[in-house]
Amino acid sequence: MNERELISIREARRLVAHLMRRDAHIYWADFLFSTALGWGGFYLAVMAPFPSPGFFLALMVTALAFYRAAIFIHELSHFRPDEFPLFRLAWNALIGIPLLVPSFMYDGVHNDHHKPDVYGTGADGEYVPFALHRPLEMIVFLLSALLVPLLFAIRFLVLAPLSWVIPPLRPIVWARASSLVIDPAYVRPKHAIRSDPNWRVQEVAATLWAWLVLLMIWQGVLPAKALAVWYATAVIVFFLNGLRTLAAHAYRNPPEHVMSREEQFLDSVDVPGHPFFTTLWAPVGLRYHATHHLFPSMPYHNLGEAHRILKARFPEAYARMTRPSLRLALVQIWREAREKRRSGAP
Repeated sequence: MNERELISIREARRLVAHLMRRDAHIYWADFLFSTALGWGGFYLAVMAPFPSPGFFLALMVTALAFYRAAIFIHELSHFRPDEFPLFRLAWNALIGIPLLVPSFMYDGVHNDHHKPDVYGTGADGEYVPFALHRPLEMIVFLLSALLVPLLFAIRFLVLAPLSWVIPPLRPIVWARASSLVIDPAYVRPKHAIRSDPNWRVQEVAATLWAWLVLLMIWQGVLPAKALAVWYATAVIVFFLNGLRTLAAHAYRNPPEHVMSREEQFLDSVDVPGHPFFTTLWAPVGLRYHATHHLFPSMPYHNLGEAHRILKARFPEAYARMTRPSLRLALVQIWREAREKRRSGAP
């Protein structure tokens, strides 16, 4: 049986058509609770003595809550330009700007990841064929979480203001330092903006916020420990997201090959896992990543139900792209990469 016979996109669309409506109450309640928990934990971590059990507990609560709140950037990238504008504003004000990941850094870039002629190719910044490379590259990718927060700080503290006074620097900053991607060679196209027409305002706000925080620390208004907690939180968030990213796809596609929509689905991964623990490392519906690739506009709170319905109708397809746990998903891609290198295949 070829891959195109494993699932019918038309029939799948019919089966889950009733799950495409977003519930604004769920979005607001989930986001505001996660954000409040994150900032509360942040305050307690800054106030707690270091090292102490209270400090580390508060730090983990902060990281997990901020991680969940930050992942709503993925939902924002799939909103229509006129959809939930107040939610987008609140997300940027409470999470995107303070964490130096305003939504324009992902909007457009992620939408290209879903284009049939871009997914898995060299133009896809969210895809690296890890299963075809040395396993060590996955370790390096995870360890990059130690540097990413520093790079984002430099982007807004230094590169943004410099690019405002040195016009030739603007296209370089846009192309090479304005995207939340996993491929370090990615060059952002000029057109990669979709629902964030106010991206310049976000950039200015993030730059002013970053300089304001440094000024308050210099003046003694904020303790220097607040910066350390922010950095530690960001490292944990990026590390967790790195683990989730490695489990999100099979990463077997060579960059020159354009995949069909069915192939993209089968190259993606669902990890239903434990109903509580899985949502800690794959929050806001991202444990159903393959189902999301079938229906990118489906709201996160309906992906679980869609997974259940489609798994019952297309069991062979879902058996192929479902992993029981994060550990097994990581073991599989590691094993494939190791076997690829042992075989000497190019």
